[in-house]
Amino acid sequence: MSCVVDKGRLRDKGETSDNPYHLALSFCLETLYEFLEEKKQHTALTHVIVECRGKREDNELELEFRRICDGANRLGIQLPFDVIFADKKVDSPGLQLADLVARPVGMNVMRPDQPNRAFDSLKRKFYCSGGRERLGEGYENWGLKIYPAPESEKPR
Repeated sequence: MSCVVDKGRLRDKGETSDNPYHLALSFCLETLYEFLEEKKQHTALTHVIVECRGKREDNELELEFRRICDGANRLGIQLPFDVIFADKKVDSPGLQLADLVARPVGMNVMRPDQPNRAFDSLKRKFYCSGGRERLGEGYENWGLKIYPAPESEKPR
């Protein structure tokens, strides 16, 4: 699951008070919970690993993480997640994979008409509406959140 926050469109809509990283965190945690619920794993404690960005940013992100998990989310429920901060120097395959995925996903949203073979491969991996039978389709607003949503789409 991924989230792309279009900062320019967010600014154009006058939503400048919301931190884009906090918005993305909220969308991703909600989607993670829905995925785990589908797999009947939503009651188990799940650790979410985030890369350190700086003391102030990490403190703000942790506060927002705890707020979201305490019920300030679209689902209105407590989420069974705990956050782990990993230093950039840690050789984490998961964080390396996240870095490799982020650019093709963002480029697909920002420049949808540009060829993007990496995204073409990735889109079959997103959490989808209708389950795994619909590989590569039905992922918009499920496994891939775009905020603010393009005018042609309505969020679920």
